[in-house]
Amino acid sequence: MSVLSDINTTLGILGIPLETGVFTDTAPDKYIVVVPIVDTFGVNADNIPTYDVQEARISLYSKVNYGADKNRIIRLLISEDFTITGRQYIGFEADTGYHHYVVDVAKHYEMEE
Repeated sequence: MSVLSDINTTLGILGIPLETGVFTDTAPDKYIVVVPIVDTFGVNADNIPTYDVQEARISLYSKVNYGADKNRIIRLLISEDFTITGRQYIGFEADTGYHHYVVDVAKHYEMEE
């Protein structure tokens, strides 16, 4: 299990092109880029990790109003048990014409024995 594959599965139903790391194709009017942030062992018992906490940043780039897509992304993530650790409008990129909005998420995976 990985946060990247779970994000791809969850957000895939939106129909917004999504890539990991960097968008390599010709950029459409809106797209998503997912970047892993950190993996930690957030919960410990008897000095043995019991959960693997994986975090990622989801960047929405849009040349049109991003509000509805932002809200759909957040609702979908919450419905699939992601923890929203941050949300922020980064700004308008004048050189590309895109609005940039990020949602940081974490997901807890139980460690397998």
